[in-house]
Amino acid sequence: MAEKKNARVILTKEDLIEQFSKCGVAKGQTIFVHTSLKSIGFVVGGAETLIRALLEIVGPEGTLMMPSQTWKNLDPSTGVHWEEPEEWWPIIRENWPAYDKEVTPAIGMGVVAEMFRKWPGAKRSDHPARSIAAVGKHAEYITEEHDLSNIFGKNSPVDKLYQLNGYVLLIGVGYNKNTSLHLAETRADFGSKKYANESSAININGKREWVTYNTQVVDDEDFIELGNEYDKENNIEIHKVGNAEVRFMKQRPLIDWTVKWMEKNRK
Repeated sequence: MAEKKNARVILTKEDLIEQFSKCGVAKGQTIFVHTSLKSIGFVVGGAETLIRALLEIVGPEGTLMMPSQTWKNLDPSTGVHWEEPEEWWPIIRENWPAYDKEVTPAIGMGVVAEMFRKWPGAKRSDHPARSIAAVGKHAEYITEEHDLSNIFGKNSPVDKLYQLNGYVLLIGVGYNKNTSLHLAETRADFGSKKYANESSAININGKREWVTYNTQVVDDEDFIELGNEYDKENNIEIHKVGNAEVRFMKQRPLIDWTVKWMEKNRK
C-alpha cells in the first residue's frame, strides 16, 4: 500500500493557540521549544505567527526558550566545515567572525529559532557555539553566565530550566533534537564519558580572540532509542498541531529518567 500523505492544512494564530492549548501549553509555563515549521502545514504568517501564538498562551509570567547555536564557530578539525577542503582550515580558523549575540545567526536551528533570537526583548546567552535564546519572565536568568566549558551542565540554560521545573515542546521533531537530554549526559555516570578541547572565536574587550576550552563531548546517537522507551514507559501522548506530531512534557522527570537509562545502557 502507498503511504498516505497528510492533507494540506492552513492554520491561523487562533488555530495554533487552540491546538497548542489542547497539548497542555498554558499560562505561566517556562518551555524549551524545538520546532520544524514546515511539519505543521501552512501557517498564515509563518514563524512570526507561531512565536506570537506561543507567547500569547504563556503570557507575561511565562518564558519561551529556543536553541540559537552557532556551532560552525568551532575549530574546522572537529568536522563542522566538512564541506570545505582541509587546506582552507587555517584561513577559516584565523578569520571566522567572533561570536556576536546581537548579529551572529543561528545555524541549522530553523526559521522559527532564527526569528526568535531577534524577537523584541529576547535575551541570548554568551556561549560562542551553543547559545540559547529566551523571551519572557525568566529570560535573563536562563541566558546569563553560560560558561564556556559547562555547556549543558550545572547552571547552564538547560539546568536552569530544570530548576524552574519547566517543559519541553517538540513540534514536528524527535528526541534527537531535544537539547535538554544533554543535561542528563552531564549528570549520568557512565564509563565512555569523554572530554575534549574546543575552540571558538570570541570578542574579548573588543578584540577577536581564538579561545580554547575543555568541555564534555556529547553524543545524541541513542536519543531516538531512549525517547521511544520514555514514551512507552511514561505514556507520553503524541498530539497533533496541524500535520505535526507534538510532544509536550515536563523536563525534570525526563532528565531524571534519562540519567538512570544512560547509566544502565551506556558503557
